Amino acid sequence: SLSLSPSSSAASSGMLLTAAAAARPLPLPLLSIGSIDMPSSFPRALAAPASTSRRRRRSRRNPHRRLPRCCLSLDRADENASATSPSGDLRVAIAGGGTGGHIYPAIAIADEIKNADPRARILFLGSEAGMEGVAVPSAGYDFVPVPTVRLARPVFLSPENFLFPFRLVAAVAASWRKLREFGPQVVVGTGGYVSAPVCLAVALLPGARLVIQEQNSYPGVTNRVLAPLADTIFLAFESCAKFFPREKCVVSGNPVRLSLRRFVSKAVARSHFFPSAAFWSAGRTAQVLLVLGGSSGAHAINIAVLNMYSQMLSLHKDRFVIWQTGEDSFSEMESLVKNHRRLVLTPFLHTMDLAYAAADVVVSRSGAMTCTEILTTGKPSILIPSPNVADDHQTKNANIMAEIAGSKVLREDELDSSTLETTIDEVLGDESLMADMSEKAMKYAKPNASTEIAGSIIALSKSSTTK
Repeated sequence: SLSLSPSSSAASSGMLLTAAAAARPLPLPLLSIGSIDMPSSFPRALAAPASTSRRRRRSRRNPHRRLPRCCLSLDRADENASATSPSGDLRVAIAGGGTGGHIYPAIAIADEIKNADPRARILFLGSEAGMEGVAVPSAGYDFVPVPTVRLARPVFLSPENFLFPFRLVAAVAASWRKLREFGPQVVVGTGGYVSAPVCLAVALLPGARLVIQEQNSYPGVTNRVLAPLADTIFLAFESCAKFFPREKCVVSGNPVRLSLRRFVSKAVARSHFFPSAAFWSAGRTAQVLLVLGGSSGAHAINIAVLNMYSQMLSLHKDRFVIWQTGEDSFSEMESLVKNHRRLVLTPFLHTMDLAYAAADVVVSRSGAMTCTEILTTGKPSILIPSPNVADDHQTKNANIMAEIAGSKVLREDELDSSTLETTIDEVLGDESLMADMSEKAMKYAKPNASTEIAGSIIALSKSSTTK
């Protein structure tokens, strides 16, 4: 979500909505800030200070006059400028990034669109410096970078924020140019501050439709700001609907990667991680613990596991551990962890489908997509919410998971090796409890979310006036 504190949400929401006030205007002349073109319908209060009004009047009398780069100039655009393309194929633009929780749902949606319509053209927009700059091309999709803006903290005390309105204008204008060139019928925003300028620019793109997808049980600021402009809002949790116009909401669940929806044998998955273990061939009972430290790393979880893994494996000869430390924590953990034949230590898991299939219990943060994957795979879980997430999303997600899936929740301030080991033993030591947690998770899973969202996007594209 957009990096704003809750106390500034209302003010910033108004600021961003002002930037899109001229929703879906007819093609008009363009304003230029330096080398960035903007529709002249863009709010002038943000586009230039009042002192430029006289220059603007002179510019309107002479549309082709060039002014200094620091001033606004008026260039006559093509009278038919709009989101156009010579092809009649489906064209969808997708914006979202910053974290895997915003990127992977976007890729899952794109995959389903391509499955339904192989001729569809899909373009991702995001930050070149973000995860999306690598993840999206790796998934086989076109990616173009756009400028991003975010409020510095503390919001009202940071001098950088005085320039925020002007940076927002420039980012929206640059995003509008990319969208105009591509000509999408539908633009999809999956959250993160990078999606805000792109989705705001849709208001200046005649005929295009806007769809947003919210992964969390409590919405981020970006999606709350964009809601009035959206045609459809896809939600992961019913409890989130109260924050949006109800008539626009569809509770679809979160889209997950196709591989997680395919059946994988538990024995095959376990053999992948522990190929030399005799348990699988002997048919003996074994327990596999999957620890997910996040893509970058969850230091508190890693330290707790570090201080208890050796004793746990010593006491439980039938227990195995798959431990993803995260990229940032791997070197430190690798230097401190002793090699053990029943322990796999890795910075990142590229085969999440096999990891979930192999696991009996998952220990993890409670990011929206991890919670969705736990529900989809029907795994009992122990969740440790991160206290450092905007709007405390992870605590809200964990509380929802405790309610619907029976997940065990440990606050970070009560997490240590003892409490973690006790909770793990409590779950793994009770087959009835594990079966109940798994059944509840599967009951609330929405494995076809990607298919439903993709189908709605394709249907919405048919009502678009973009041709």
